[in-house]
This record gives sequence, C-alpha cells and structure tokens, in this order.
Amino acid sequence: MKTLLPRIASVALAACCALGAVDPASAQASTYTQTRYPVVLVHGLFGWDTLAGSVDYWYKIPQALRAGGAKVHVTQVSAANSTEVRGEQLLAQVKEIMAITGAKKVNLIGHSHGGPTVRYVAGVAPELVASVTSVGGVNRGSDVADALLKIGPDGSPVNAVLAGAVDNTLAALIQTLSGNPELPRNSSAALNSLSTAGSLKFNQRFPAGVPTTACGDGQHVVNGIRYYSWGGNKQITNLLDVGDGALALTGLLFNGKPNDGLVAACSMNLGKVIRTDYKMNHLDEINQFFGLVSIFETSPVEVYRQHANRLKNAGL
Repeated sequence: MKTLLPRIASVALAACCALGAVDPASAQASTYTQTRYPVVLVHGLFGWDTLAGSVDYWYKIPQALRAGGAKVHVTQVSAANSTEVRGEQLLAQVKEIMAITGAKKVNLIGHSHGGPTVRYVAGVAPELVASVTSVGGVNRGSDVADALLKIGPDGSPVNAVLAGAVDNTLAALIQTLSGNPELPRNSSAALNSLSTAGSLKFNQRFPAGVPTTACGDGQHVVNGIRYYSWGGNKQITNLLDVGDGALALTGLLFNGKPNDGLVAACSMNLGKVIRTDYKMNHLDEINQFFGLVSIFETSPVEVYRQHANRLKNAGL
C-alpha cells in the first residue's frame, strides 16, 4: 500500500494540472525567491515607487519576486536629494517595514542613486540589514554628474537656476504622481552626491564594500552584512526603446570607459561583483521602458530572481 502512495500523489497532481488548478513549474519554483528576510527596493534619481497608481519603476520585478515566495517592499524617497537625506527617509521606512512584518533584518536592493542610499542605512544601522545590493549603483561617482557640475558649478547662479527649475518641474511632478509631494527636493544636493568628489567624501564615511582597486571586488561581508553589485555596460539595447538614444549621448561622456549610459561599470562595483557586463543600459537594469530590453541578454526580471535565490541560499 505504501508503495502506491507516491503514484497516487503523482496522478492527483497531474489531474489537477490538467484541470488548470496547479502549474507544476510554478509549484516547483514557488519558493525559489523565498528569502529569509524581506526584500526592500530603493529607486534612483528621479525615481518613484508607482506613478499614478499604474506605472511601476521596478517593472514586473516585485511581482516576479513575490511569485517565488519573497516578501517585497517598494519604497519611495525624495526623487532628488542628497544621499544622506534619502538615506534617513529610507531608514524610517525600513523601521516601519520591520515593525509591520516582525522581521529582524531586511535585504536592501538599490538602483542607481539607490545604491549609495541603501549603503547609508547599512552604515548607520547595520543591525537592521542582512544584505546590500547595488544595481547600476553610483558608488564612485558618475561622469555625467561631473560634466553637469562643470556647466553649473556648485554655488553658482547657473546651478541654482537649473536646480530650482528641475526641483519645481520634473522632481515635483514625479513626487506628485507617486503620491509623495511633501518629500523635500534638492537637485543640486543630488548632483553633488553623485559626483566623483561627492562619492569620495561619502565613501570615506561609509567604506563598507567599496573596492580598494579601480575595478575589483570590495569586502564581501562587513559588520555581518553581505554586499553585492551588478549592472550593465551598454547604451543601445533595443531600437524600440526611446530612452536608448539619450543614454547613447550621455554615454559619450565616459571617454570610452564601459558604462550603462549614466554610470561607469567600474563605479558600480561594490562587495561581491556578480557582473557589470550585462547587455543592459541604466534603464534596462530595472526592466524599463516597459520591458523593452535586449533580446540577446538574460531578462532583468530573471536576474533579480536569480539574485533573490542567491540571498535565499546564503540564509538571508
């Protein structure tokens, strides 16, 4: 009788699948991304959580992670401000997430300016963080930020006028549409944080995971926190994507250094470098615009799933 039970179970599962009640592939993968601690996603410069209730910054990524068992929280910090201001906003949300869920720690994943933002939280409250992942993160500054500061140096009238205009138009619109108009905006402070000089100052205060060589790995574990990074090194990846042209132009500012259009590949490095040579640009790294990415590269959504599984296997 005992030998028949496995066969009976198999037949029952097959019958359910045939009726559409169970998908064996999804059943097998239902815990693939089930990390021990919640995953907290943090957007970059001029980013958001959801615009007008329908346009996600992390296009289809939270849904895919949740489908595999992860508990995912998408945060909203200032669309444009210094790393420290954004970091304090994120810290408050992390504490709220932990209070609501009862989790002891969180897995922080930040894209672009979100990279330094999550590093700030790990630096000031390491007891709350299980892992830090920087995706296309500005960990050693951006040549684009440096170029803009040459046009309008910090403290100059040009800088003040341009920053004020951006704060009151683009940043204000993003925050209004995402339901957070009250968050402070300071594009000038953001630009300084993302510059090479600003990043150097930040790294002196928060050196965890930062490589000591130009393009190498940093320490993989600091204060019990695991550090990871990945990103792309292409600008044009899908001719249907309207953002590729703009990233191709900004990519010229890097003077031949591999980059994703806004960040040099080596500047992305933090902790354990998974890859910084994906055929992705800065928007592809969050599966934007609306999934128009390279057909010759692993889907960004799958890269996030693989990383969640990596965190799961590390006990995080």
